[in-house]
Amino acid sequence: MANPFYQPGEHRSEKVNDLFGAIAPRYDRINDLQSFGLHRLWKRQLIRLANPKVGEHALDLCCGTGDIAFALATKGAQVVGIDFSEPMLQVARRRIKQRSPEALPPKFLQGDAQQIPFPDESFEIVTIGYGLRNLSSWETGLREMIRVARPGGRLLILDFGKPDNALWRIFYFGYLKWFVPVFGKIFCGNSAAYSYILESLKHYPAQHGVAVKLRELGLINVRVLNLLGGIMSIHYAEKA
Repeated sequence: MANPFYQPGEHRSEKVNDLFGAIAPRYDRINDLQSFGLHRLWKRQLIRLANPKVGEHALDLCCGTGDIAFALATKGAQVVGIDFSEPMLQVARRRIKQRSPEALPPKFLQGDAQQIPFPDESFEIVTIGYGLRNLSSWETGLREMIRVARPGGRLLILDFGKPDNALWRIFYFGYLKWFVPVFGKIFCGNSAAYSYILESLKHYPAQHGVAVKLRELGLINVRVLNLLGGIMSIHYAEKA
């Protein structure tokens, strides 16, 4: 049976928006459960690679409830977070009130990562966490990230991967197929919202394909950090 939230082509964004609207109130809790809290460690690794400096301008695409955007802001960057889902942004904006007032909080805007509402060369850092895989065209998303990055700017992508080891990949895909939807059913009453992860991953080129495309698009110092045997990956690249 096809996943109701996965639809290739021009209508994909509508389905993804429906998905995140449905799970927004419990998104953070289920992330902790399904990753055993490891997603927080992986996001910290992305921030270390980004190496934000005080006063730099950073853009976090598909920002969700704001984990990466808040972490960049804590390091002194001036951060804008963009997401297509208004319910997710509402959670992010509520979190501003819970944060320390020492750092300038991110600005959260509704927008499309495939049509970023900023001029060329606006940011020293452009990040996207668990979002590139969800775009109607991940290649368009990469081009937009490059467009708004300044020369020498850093681009970072955190997303689900496909392990090279065949046995590990079978185990991992089994976990995504059988166990992750159970978390969705129990905690937000919607197993399809989380079985979507595997469905979307099947159609995503993951770490190797994305790295090839980054190089084709002219980025330099392209690196891939495989996490937990490749079940997750972080791409790092710089704009020439």
